[in-house]
Amino acid sequence: MLGDRWGVTNSETLRSYPCDAFVVSPALQAWRGVRVEAPAAAVWPWVAQLRLAPYSYDWIDNLGHRSPQELVGLPEPQVGEAFTSTGGRKLGRIVSIDPGEQLTSTIMGAFMSYVLVPQEHDTTRLLLKVVMQGPRWAALGLSVGDLVMARRQLLNLKQLAERRQR
Repeated sequence: MLGDRWGVTNSETLRSYPCDAFVVSPALQAWRGVRVEAPAAAVWPWVAQLRLAPYSYDWIDNLGHRSPQELVGLPEPQVGEAFTSTGGRKLGRIVSIDPGEQLTSTIMGAFMSYVLVPQEHDTTRLLLKVVMQGPRWAALGLSVGDLVMARRQLLNLKQLAERRQR
C-alpha cells in the first residue's frame, strides 16, 4: 500500500507488535522507524510524554501550540489514560504498556504501538506500527496522511532525545 513504510527494514515489518492483538484483519498496516543516537532509557520519557502533545506538525496537530521541548517529569503512563492532547483536549487512550519498551494506544479507530529496540553503542530503534480496520480507500488515505505526520513525530522525538543525551 502506498505510504505504508518509512525508515523500517523488512524484518521490522515482520515482527509482532502489541497493536496486532487489537485488530485481527487490518485494512491498514503501516510501519515507521528511526534510529536514535541515544539509549532507550533516554528515548522512553519522550514517548511517554506524547500524553501532553502530538510532537508532529504543531500548527496542524496541536492548534499552533508548540509541543513541550523539555521533559516535565510525568509519571509512567497507565492503561486507560488519555493517549495524547491536542490544543489542551485529551484524545485517544492507552491500551497496553511495558514501561521503557512499548506504548500502545488507540485514537480515531486506529491502534498504534511505539516500540523501543535497544541497539549497540547506546542507540535505539524507535518503531511505530499503525493498524486499523475499515474500508480500503480510507486506509489508503490514512496511510499517506499518517506517513507525513508520523515521520515528523518520530524525527522530533529523535531530535529531542539526542539533544538531551548530549
